[in-house]
Amino acid sequence: MHTLRYNMQVQAGSALYFVFLASVFFLYWTCAASRLARLSIILAANLLFCAHYGIFYIVLIPVCATIDYSLGLGLMRFRAPALRRFLVAISILVNLSLLVSSRHMGWFLSQGWIPAHRASDWDWVFPLGLSFYTFQALTYTIDLFRRDAEGTSSLLAHLSAVSFFPTLQAGPITRVADLVAQFAKRRVPTRADGGRAFFLIASGALKKAFIADFLAENLVNRVFDTPNLYSGAQSLLAVYAYSLQLYFDFSGYTDIARGAGLLLGVDLPKNFDRPYLSANIAEFWRRWHISFSNWLRDYLYYSIPGKRTRIMPYLGLVITMVLGGLWHGFTWTFAIWGLLHGVALAVTRGWQSSRGRNHPKPSPWTRAWTIFATYQFVCFTWIFFRAAGLPEAWQMLQRIGSLTLGLEAVSPLLAAVLLLSAAMLFVPKEWYTRAMDTFAACPFYIQAAALLVVTGAIQLLGGRANVAFVYSRF
Repeated sequence: MHTLRYNMQVQAGSALYFVFLASVFFLYWTCAASRLARLSIILAANLLFCAHYGIFYIVLIPVCATIDYSLGLGLMRFRAPALRRFLVAISILVNLSLLVSSRHMGWFLSQGWIPAHRASDWDWVFPLGLSFYTFQALTYTIDLFRRDAEGTSSLLAHLSAVSFFPTLQAGPITRVADLVAQFAKRRVPTRADGGRAFFLIASGALKKAFIADFLAENLVNRVFDTPNLYSGAQSLLAVYAYSLQLYFDFSGYTDIARGAGLLLGVDLPKNFDRPYLSANIAEFWRRWHISFSNWLRDYLYYSIPGKRTRIMPYLGLVITMVLGGLWHGFTWTFAIWGLLHGVALAVTRGWQSSRGRNHPKPSPWTRAWTIFATYQFVCFTWIFFRAAGLPEAWQMLQRIGSLTLGLEAVSPLLAAVLLLSAAMLFVPKEWYTRAMDTFAACPFYIQAAALLVVTGAIQLLGGRANVAFVYSRF
């Protein structure tokens, strides 16, 4: 098997990433007076970031991005509907081919579609998944096709935006046209912006190392790998722990990405808004992985025909979420995860439609109950999302259903981390905003020292910064 790997990845949250980011920051603002120099530095940083995972990326990504740029020029110039559909279809085909080849080659090999004696020539894995790149790239040509955005005549601006390195590993998915517009404005970060950036980066790194990785190493991975060795209570606790691991891991990455963007004068979209406090599954998807759910809505759900019929608005939700599940991987577990969410969204929409818009506001107790029920459903679906396959998911469900007690695997420290991370879900937004503003008001040297202390602590505690972010594999 020809597996392409790199041992010292420039992963967000690692010391190497911070050194890289600092170098880009100082070089970028040293040459800020020249738009050509700024964009060239961003593009060079993007390619250097990718090259650390594999040298072939410095050819692959510019070639694919140039194809989209050229198709975009055609969409900006031509008005004939048939020609415009042809151009956007080519873009979709190119990007989906890149997505499949970089993420799902193993699945195609398992189907026997490639002769056995040639399969070894195709059995490889990209070290840096390009799922987020392809979704971001498609926003450009589809927006131009729909006339929802203005294109750019600058190839350099397009290449810099579509491969912007803070978003490349795991989002947030940002419309290319928005990034191009921000690069053109040359927003100089204020002292407050710098403080907020440091706060986001530090908080993201702490979420990742001290909560997400700790829960994964001390409970989640052990139980999901060998559920039959643990009681039903421990298996259920592992599911709750995984919900916390995934949230703090992914939101931690987003915080680091947004902080890196702010240092370069780019405002990246918010990706999480306390999702586990949602009162129904539709609200959950307005708060969880916001850029991904918006992408599914804007570019997939709205493209499904038949919205004026009675059934298609509901069936469209199911189709969208199943495809969203398969985006994570061509497996039955991801398909079931997407199907469960799609059916839940359809049921929620039907229930809300039947009640009308003038229904009374729910009482605090009713909202608390619906939040609890929604969280239980989401955790149930996470079993399929996390399990290696259907047999493993079934084993987890069987162990939970056994109703056996015993928490031998839960140490006092693990219990403390679980309680602390659960409590953090309920921290009011105002407290978080106040803490960020207070940190931003501190002198620069205190902010920098705090970031260095956080980085050093992460490196000293078992090297957890080297553990890949969960969504970086997608």
